[in-house]
Amino acid sequence: MGARKFMHWIMKTLVTKRARNAIPYLSQHRSAPIRARWLAASFCLWAFSALPPPLAAAELPPIDDILELQSARQSDSLVVATEDGGRGEAILENLNPNINSWFLLTLRWRDGDAPVVYHLENPLPETQRVALDPAHADGLVIIEGEQSTPCTLWRRRQGNRLELAHNSQPIFASLCDGKLLVRRKPAGHRTRLEQVTDLLRDRIWGGEKLVGLVKQSLYRDAFLERGEASDESECLAPSPEAPLRAKLGANFVDQGVIPRNLDIKVAASNQALTLGCWYPVQGQSGVQLSVIEPRAIAPEILASDRIKVRPLDSVENSALTYLVAFDLSQLELGFELGTDHPRLNWSDRTLETVRDPRLPGPDGFDDPGPLITTGSISADQAARTVATFTGGFKRSHSAFHYGDLANRNHGSHYGFLSHGVLFSRLQPGLSTLYARDDGRVEMKTWHEQDDDNLLPRLRHARQNGVPLLEYNPQSQASHPGEFVARWGRGNWSGSAEGKLRTLRAGACIQETPQRRFLIYGWFSSATPSAMTRVFQAYGCRDAMMLDMNALEHTYLALYSVDQEQIVVQHLIDDMIEVDQRVGDTFTPRFIGYADNRDFFYLMRKEPED
Repeated sequence: MGARKFMHWIMKTLVTKRARNAIPYLSQHRSAPIRARWLAASFCLWAFSALPPPLAAAELPPIDDILELQSARQSDSLVVATEDGGRGEAILENLNPNINSWFLLTLRWRDGDAPVVYHLENPLPETQRVALDPAHADGLVIIEGEQSTPCTLWRRRQGNRLELAHNSQPIFASLCDGKLLVRRKPAGHRTRLEQVTDLLRDRIWGGEKLVGLVKQSLYRDAFLERGEASDESECLAPSPEAPLRAKLGANFVDQGVIPRNLDIKVAASNQALTLGCWYPVQGQSGVQLSVIEPRAIAPEILASDRIKVRPLDSVENSALTYLVAFDLSQLELGFELGTDHPRLNWSDRTLETVRDPRLPGPDGFDDPGPLITTGSISADQAARTVATFTGGFKRSHSAFHYGDLANRNHGSHYGFLSHGVLFSRLQPGLSTLYARDDGRVEMKTWHEQDDDNLLPRLRHARQNGVPLLEYNPQSQASHPGEFVARWGRGNWSGSAEGKLRTLRAGACIQETPQRRFLIYGWFSSATPSAMTRVFQAYGCRDAMMLDMNALEHTYLALYSVDQEQIVVQHLIDDMIEVDQRVGDTFTPRFIGYADNRDFFYLMRKEPED
């Protein structure tokens, strides 16, 4: 605790005692000089205690709105002529010219009029630019190479193309022959479980504790899967295009299991799958699946770093884990915020000593406006999408209550960034999955210097707590994170008694001599220690947790097209219940409708010219 914070605590303590003893003190010392000195001292103590706690040296000052976070944004303006001879103004802001994806267009038709703001998306950020041009004062100009194409949008104030598109039904309305999209705010879908939990957390005092009680009593091991042992499985021959096999103990090298709830179809001779092996997913180039039980992991891995990683109990030792590997030479990663989550307000876990009551959120705001979060992707992106999976924790769980991370940067709320636009600051010490401007996908523990060296080059990023595995550049080896076995400092959720075993999802980066893979892990019943051991067994470089406790929180689906129809394969067959049903037709989450939760998506890369 710093000197100022210590003095702040002392003063508040003294003020409390002063208030408690004020009446008897004054009654004993009735002389005017004593009373005057006592009142003067009391006022000084009260004034000092009323001040907010001093910010830590590493903390950045708060800001008023989300646009102030976008340090690279550029704007241009143009005089707009109205149909009645008036003069207005159009302002175009490129929120991150390095990424060139999101824009804000502001129209003000007359002085004193309220501005109208539109959130625009450039679907081809690598090849086209969007600009204002005085020679075309009634719209925007799309620039591709040497070619400039005007796009008329606002010749008249009412009923112009921009307004009509913004008020239309699609979440992403097309402008300029599809060269530009205007985003509109949909209502995000919630499952019944999410409706109830959000109601409890948002409207009922003590609702978070009630949600936690329900989780511990009803959801612990609710999704536990154990495979039926089989001697008929066959492991495919190693391939340069395949991920690394898991390192197993000698007694489990050829052990097979028959998974009962797996919905993904793989290239296997029968239903039995060999533990630790990889199987190509049918109809999906660059996607492979593996299954493992933690007890099968090589003994030398299970015995390592015992200070950092807890021994596994008998339940999680035999609980099935499914892993899906995505070949990053064929696929690119995206990230979208849900219509409601993750929010930008304070987490309830934030300590009062680092929470500034004058601010609605740790970054200074709690509303992403005027930006529009859609909980879905556009039709153009959906046509190339191979997979989606739920992102990370909601904001209510995304801050630390214990340890150093709880006492700095307003509680170290998990940060996130989409399309080059920063919604919440990326915090040092947190595991971060991100995609750079060149398309490269990586994971690392964020450091303060990354704000200057790496942040300007990011297209997407999501933090989700401390690392399960962390790569050390000096030793060129990966090690379990410092807080894997520490419930409070790791912010692993679960219960205060350390009952951490539940359904969990996570992700890691694996590198082979020929390929790099993003691996998604679905753990039917596991602690952070079991997750760490599994990712170690598969030779992962860095690993992080995503979300937990329910199928909607650990949702993963694969997509393919058959005769112009989208075919959906869920990782677990019951995940279909999360999708929306219209009659006998299921509409897939994230690509068929807007959802309240954030998510990652993997798209097939465009062929190079």
